[in-house]
Amino acid sequence: MNKTSMTDVPKISLFGIPIHSITMDQTIDIVDQVVRNHGLLQIGVVNAAKIVKMHQSEMMMQDVLSSDLILADGAAVVLASHILGQPLPERVAGIDLMYRIFEHGNKCRYRIYCLGADEEVSTKVAERIHEDYPNVELVGRRNGYFSEDEEEGIALDIANSHPDVLFVAMTSPKKEMFLARWSDKIGVPVCHGVGGSFDVMAGKVERAPESWQRLGLEWLYRVKQEPRRLWRRYLVTNSIFCWMIVVELLRRPFRRGGDAGNY
Repeated sequence: MNKTSMTDVPKISLFGIPIHSITMDQTIDIVDQVVRNHGLLQIGVVNAAKIVKMHQSEMMMQDVLSSDLILADGAAVVLASHILGQPLPERVAGIDLMYRIFEHGNKCRYRIYCLGADEEVSTKVAERIHEDYPNVELVGRRNGYFSEDEEEGIALDIANSHPDVLFVAMTSPKKEMFLARWSDKIGVPVCHGVGGSFDVMAGKVERAPESWQRLGLEWLYRVKQEPRRLWRRYLVTNSIFCWMIVVELLRRPFRRGGDAGNY
């Protein structure tokens, strides 16, 4: 298997990060092409919080940049692209992409491996797959609680299962680090880090209503559900992200070209 080239896929540079400028439908077409041609594609998604973390951690930056396709998961990222004059066509949320891959995989009989979440959620996700996507073959699953010493064995199990798609439902930067370290060795055509999406699929966490999503307030709905744990995190990261936009706007008159660089 060889890496699938993304050189023909349009992209922008936002805060020094290459983000591919495509729609959800175009993303699904790329996924299907990679699966059919037995290529290799690692998908990464970025929201405001992750962009802030990338500029705070060189390791996080490099792990995300190891992805072949980087998509705008957050509405704030799409809004920033419009403010900064490089408009992205739409948000391609990681969880929505996961569901679309399941739907397309149900038509095309994809083989899928699910890695992540706790054992209860992982079991429930497997049940949901069998119920909602009967033509998808779940070739393996593993919860996301393991040590670094166990990673090689897990990667070997994934490789021996020969899935078309690997979903990694772990928090950042653990999922980016796992994919950056093992994606070449497991040889799965499509690898997609989906964060906490399994918790939503299993019914453990309620996703924001579509009206909140359209307004770009999905983060606020999460804070409403877990205020003690999340309010400070989103207050800090959202404030930093807004400041990054302001700095970028202020730099424009003085820049002679190139990226904005690090913050």
